[in-house]
Amino acid sequence: QVQLVESGGGLVQAGGSLRLSCAASESIFSMGWYRQAPGKQREFVATITTGGRTNYADSVKGRFTISRDDAKNTVYLQMNSLEPGDTGVYYCYADKRSRYGSFDYWGQGTQVTVSS
Repeated sequence: QVQLVESGGGLVQAGGSLRLSCAASESIFSMGWYRQAPGKQREFVATITTGGRTNYADSVKGRFTISRDDAKNTVYLQMNSLEPGDTGVYYCYADKRSRYGSFDYWGQGTQVTVSS
C-alpha cells in the first residue's frame, strides 16, 4: 500500500500563489494532481512521470508548474496567478506500476480556496 501525504493548501486572494507538496512512501512511476470543486466532477490538473514528462490541463497551463524530487519521492505543484475557479479540494495522485499491473492511489485531499 502506497501512502501519500499532502500539504500546502490554504486560502489566498486571486493572483496569489500556493505550493502543494505530496510525499509518497515509495518511488512512483507517475504522480500528479486532480481537483474537485463542490458539485463538480473531479478533474485532471497535472501529472509528471519519473522521466520528467509533464501534462497539464488547459485551464492551468502557463500558471501551474508540476515538478518532482525523486530522491524524496515527492511531487510539487507550484500554483501562480490563482483564480477563483481554481478553488477546490486538490488530491495527490499516484500511478504505481508493478509486475501485477497498474495501481492508483489517492491522497486525502487538501483544500485550496481562492477569494476574489
